[in-house]
Amino acid sequence: MAAQASERVQQLIWHELGPFTVFDVETTGMSPANDRIVELAAIRVEADGTLQRFQTLIHPGRPIPAAATAVHHISDEMVSTAPRFKEAVRGFLKLAEESTLVAHNALFDLGFLQESLARTGLPLWSGKTLDSLRLLRKTHPGLPSYSLQSLRAYFQLPSEKGMNAHRAGADVEWTVKVLEIALTEALRRSAPQA
Repeated sequence: MAAQASERVQQLIWHELGPFTVFDVETTGMSPANDRIVELAAIRVEADGTLQRFQTLIHPGRPIPAAATAVHHISDEMVSTAPRFKEAVRGFLKLAEESTLVAHNALFDLGFLQESLARTGLPLWSGKTLDSLRLLRKTHPGLPSYSLQSLRAYFQLPSEKGMNAHRAGADVEWTVKVLEIALTEALRRSAPQA
């Protein structure tokens, strides 16, 4: 019986630990209490490996500071006809139902999500969460940097045309790859040695 269980651990593929909903936000600044989300993207990874994507710009209800636009290249004009958070987040929450929410440096993204949900009177996320940054520090200790862009270069993650760093859609694609790398290593380490 134990041999069958250890054989199953060895054969597990990372996404079979899911479902996961990997998400990323772009914002008007660094403070969840004082700033607002301007873009939200997510990829749901089912246990069978199938993917569903979600991405939307969000009207923050205030001008986007030039310093924030310089980072993510999202302008006031781009969000002028975008939905407000309360409307935009519904599709994301439906996508994320009964999954583990994953973000790279989750304190930042989850902080903005929870603060925005509270501000708009929606229930807070109470499901499971996972920080791909913390997980990768455990599975790959000693890397020069754990920023998403550094990991992208270190692991030579693919970049398709139109994938721009610090845009939620691109960052979430790379975070899925980082999650795959980290969970694959975690599973490899947990498998019994022959």
